Amino acid sequence: MGHVCPWWLGYVLASPLRRIFQPQERILGDYVKAGMTVLDVGSGMGYFSLWMARTVTESGRVVCVDLQEKMLRSLKRRAVKAGLEARIEVRVCGKDNLGINDLAGQIDFALLFAVAHEVPDPLGMLSQVQKALNADGACLLAEPRGHVTEAEFEDTVRLTGEAGFYIIDRPAVPRSRAALFGKH
Repeated sequence: MGHVCPWWLGYVLASPLRRIFQPQERILGDYVKAGMTVLDVGSGMGYFSLWMARTVTESGRVVCVDLQEKMLRSLKRRAVKAGLEARIEVRVCGKDNLGINDLAGQIDFALLFAVAHEVPDPLGMLSQVQKALNADGACLLAEPRGHVTEAEFEDTVRLTGEAGFYIIDRPAVPRSRAALFGKH
């Protein structure tokens, strides 16, 4: 496991300036739709979460999971300010357990953005996400090029097969290595 992103860096990661380099619509627009239930693993302060909450509309929801309570408290404040608190559910997870067993088969789309390299058991995390996805669900895995080598990313991609996923696509995600998976 690499280091866990310090909570204070969440302010940088949630900055509106990030849209210049990693626009949410460009990265997630093909996958997140109105009415969906989506999972944001390692949501931090909600850079992608808030965009997804707007996109799923009142009929959908976003479940945000993070190890750091400070990140999630900030996300909740930002959701209230944006009028999206009813669509966002936050959950503090453990290092080895995402705390999503109750979501088995309910998730339409899962986002794992810059998180797999931070967890001690990536296979365990991927297996939990796979169980949460419904039969038609998809999972986007993206890791930052600056932190994760191509070989390290491909090791994680191999683990997705062990977790019950298959590769759908290798979408271009700015400043990242990425793969989109479906559930076997």
